Amino acid sequence: MLDPRLKILQAVDYYGTVTAAAAALSYTPSAISYQLRQLSELLGVELIEPSGRGIKLTPAARTVLRHAAIMRAQWELAQSELAETVDEPSGPYTLCGFSTASTQLLPYAGKTLRDRHPRLRVRLVQADPAECFRLLQMEEADLALVMVTADSPPLDDLRFDQQLLVDDPLDLVVPANHPLRSRRRVTLADAADEPWVVGTPGGAYHQLTVTACVAAGFTPNIAHQADEWETGAAIVSQDMGVMLVPRLWLLSSEWAVTRIRLSGEPVPARKIVAATRKGAARHPLVAETLELVKARCETLYSTPP
Repeated sequence: MLDPRLKILQAVDYYGTVTAAAAALSYTPSAISYQLRQLSELLGVELIEPSGRGIKLTPAARTVLRHAAIMRAQWELAQSELAETVDEPSGPYTLCGFSTASTQLLPYAGKTLRDRHPRLRVRLVQADPAECFRLLQMEEADLALVMVTADSPPLDDLRFDQQLLVDDPLDLVVPANHPLRSRRRVTLADAADEPWVVGTPGGAYHQLTVTACVAAGFTPNIAHQADEWETGAAIVSQDMGVMLVPRLWLLSSEWAVTRIRLSGEPVPARKIVAATRKGAARHPLVAETLELVKARCETLYSTPP
């Protein structure tokens, strides 16, 4: 079990400032600073130093953090092994995920776990990928389903265990009367001359669409911005453009649009990763949850568009 002061040092590293770490941990900045001074005295090294108007972690602090991550992973592994000896799991168990996962995957897994294990208190949290990793780091979640983005932690990050869950293909959505709807085979490049509906620049949806189009050999003509799939579908239904949506997102019949599964190589897709704290991937509840999520994915992918 980690010394709470090590967790505070990890929080300062994660958030970048004492003030931000204090807010996240519901402490005062002075309390955070006091705990860091105590830890510094205990270890006999300086952990923070001035940097402009703020602070930065010292090389010694980086060494402490590296070893703290290893110790934390070993503790998580110990808890996973102990959980294997328990007949009936109980207590809190929190799952978090980005919007599509929180709609299509986590509710099914959460209900099934609750039905199987009445003493388990399952909690679901919708959060963007960055927030999901924060929840794991702060021990506020046990398992996260995240979409890989440019800002995702690398797979060899010492804080997390990450495993690829599924490649979620992207489908093209066009107006109901669009000429592409009758084609037997459609590639993303076939829509190169269309006006496009994408997300706000800097967002995951914008990045996803633009990256897919560039990989197909063109830069999309961005005509409209919409961060919600339903908003984008409403725009497309008025014959104002086309858009990409992930296979896991269920398109409402409310909109006069046609969903087209793309062919060609490569078919654009987003990668969905299951993440836990390092050492927790062996936990029996995590394994059971992932089996449920994979089964749900197979059902959704076998459903015609």
